Amino acid sequence: MHTGILATSAVVGLFGATLSPQSPATIENPPPDKIVIEVATVNGSGCPKGTAEVAVSPDNTAFTVTYSRYLARVGGTSDPTDYRKNCQLSLVVYVPSGFTYAVASADYRGYASLQPGATSEQKASYYFQGSPDTASRSHPFKGPQDDNWQVTDKTDWGQLVWAPCGARRNFNINTELRVNAGTSDPKKTSFMTMDSTDGDINTVYRLAWKQCPKP
Repeated sequence: MHTGILATSAVVGLFGATLSPQSPATIENPPPDKIVIEVATVNGSGCPKGTAEVAVSPDNTAFTVTYSRYLARVGGTSDPTDYRKNCQLSLVVYVPSGFTYAVASADYRGYASLQPGATSEQKASYYFQGSPDTASRSHPFKGPQDDNWQVTDKTDWGQLVWAPCGARRNFNINTELRVNAGTSDPKKTSFMTMDSTDGDINTVYRLAWKQCPKP
């Protein structure tokens, strides 16, 4: 796991965009050398300073973002601003020479306790720095519910968006949890969290790889 403080900038579409004609469709095996991921910036009510960490899998096919305080809630003693929590994460990905990568899928999991009449939503947007497009995926939930939840954002191979060869571009992730009271009893609390049984949120992003053209 590696963390750091680096500059970041804006935006790029990841899911749902189309490969350029020059991009080969062949999917390569992960590079033998390890990738290194550094946290450039972490901002948002769902990830206060010091509550988000990144780890890379040994085979370079995925990385995990772990949050320890990501909870949205309404009703009961909740504050008015608690209904929505978000986290904007910007990563600097150091890729072995001669390779580029794309994010093929992302898994999210947590726990939802929703009163009858309450609803919630999990949303994520994905960006490479410097791309003109932005795409997002959302998943709705409806009360009554009191159970674990898990969703997956997945991109078809033909629609993968690759990081540009020979240039470093920050990979940006913006996630959001939102809970609405709806017609539920305002005295009772409804909440949604990306929190596993050990108190952390584990969001796994699976990487696809290909070799860059030789200069």
